[in-house]
Amino acid sequence: MTGLATILIVVGLFLLGGAYSFVKQEQPRGVIVLLALGASMCLIAGVLRLDVWS
Repeated sequence: MTGLATILIVVGLFLLGGAYSFVKQEQPRGVIVLLALGASMCLIAGVLRLDVWS
């Protein structure tokens, strides 16, 4: 399942980049928070699915 983990990590990084871009553009904080939460959930899920911890 490393393919799914890779996809989750890539999507998480994409969302994190979007959040950073929205901070630079001074967009509403609600949108930035939602993007950051989505990015963190994708990154955490991707890292946990890599099975590097066990």
